[in-house]
Amino acid sequence: MKFEDKGFLISKNKYNENSVIAEFFSENHGKVTGLIFGATSTKIKNFLLIGNLFNIQFTSKNQNRAGYFKVEIEKIFTPYYLDDKIKLNCIIYSLNLVKLLTVENQSNKKIYAKLFNLFDLLNKNDWIKNFIFWELEIIKLVGYDINFNDYVDNTQLKNNSSYIETFDGEREIPVFLLNHNYEKINNKQLLDGLKIVGDFLNKSVLIPNNINYPSSRTEFIKLI
Repeated sequence: MKFEDKGFLISKNKYNENSVIAEFFSENHGKVTGLIFGATSTKIKNFLLIGNLFNIQFTSKNQNRAGYFKVEIEKIFTPYYLDDKIKLNCIIYSLNLVKLLTVENQSNKKIYAKLFNLFDLLNKNDWIKNFIFWELEIIKLVGYDINFNDYVDNTQLKNNSSYIETFDGEREIPVFLLNHNYEKINNKQLLDGLKIVGDFLNKSVLIPNNINYPSSRTEFIKLI
């Protein structure tokens, strides 16, 4: 198999002194894994950061042997956030999420487009709120959706409280998860929103598929 495509680097691991095993999420082929030879060369290593976009040439002689990439940088994204630990960890987690929830060689152009959206939202003032909805969209695009309105009494949405109690009375949901235009959001509400989404991700998606909860998400939330 041989093809050319564009893809975001979503993971890399050292293979030997000069090579890495890399995973890209590509426009037309979805998640693809292979070797990058000479990954420590000055021509490549400075750009080989998770989140950057590359032109990739993939070659695999047969299904029983690992394929390999030839890559050229198309656009840098991650270097702009190297001095911002919160946003950098958000990028690391986001690419890790895509890696965990997608399967090899299955195209999903909506997820590919969402990776561009990720870097757009990082430049917004309310980027954490937007990221929460971005994360929910990624989860939805792999087949798992949640409507928070199903868990509350809609008549309660008329009050001015920043939280709405669920039917069972065991939890309160931040209003912004039900009303995307809600603007009076503080840090606690954002963290509560992230926790609720994390619980949904873990219980409805990860555990049923025997996937461990990503430590990268925990590290990201600790920094907020």
